[in-house]
Amino acid sequence: MPSDTPRPPFDSPAQEAYLHLWRSYDRLRAIEDELFNRYDLSAQQYNALRLLSVVYPAGMQTMEIGRQLISRMPDMTRLLDRLNKRGLITRKRLPENRRVVEVFITKAGRKLLSDMSDEVLEMHEQQLGHLSPNQQKQLVKLLRLARKPHEDASCDWMDAVGAQSNA
Repeated sequence: MPSDTPRPPFDSPAQEAYLHLWRSYDRLRAIEDELFNRYDLSAQQYNALRLLSVVYPAGMQTMEIGRQLISRMPDMTRLLDRLNKRGLITRKRLPENRRVVEVFITKAGRKLLSDMSDEVLEMHEQQLGHLSPNQQKQLVKLLRLARKPHEDASCDWMDAVGAQSNA
């Protein structure tokens, strides 16, 4: 016998918050995909290029790139192969340890980031520019709190980013 009491749309406040987060990610990611697809890049490839541009002219070891990526990438070799094939990065094995590969951004990789720069800023404005700066800071604070117990101890992304945004 069906109940006359309507079922609540969510089983718990935590479920409601999570589903809103998931829906927000989906909508914001669609905007990101539109931009990156025009440049034939994935979000992870763009993130890797940005990490390499920060340390340029030095390089970064493959494992370090993987550790600092915003989204975990299970197949870092394939991601780097695609960037290398396009001439956006180069790789060198360390002579003292041939198992360690150091990755460098190329002139073409730096030019691509430069060409995309204004559009990336516009994309972020489109995604979250409707929030006030104070609301954006509150959102960042809440998102940090939400993921903190789930961060992998081997990743200091949250700490490194937090130090930069607090500076």
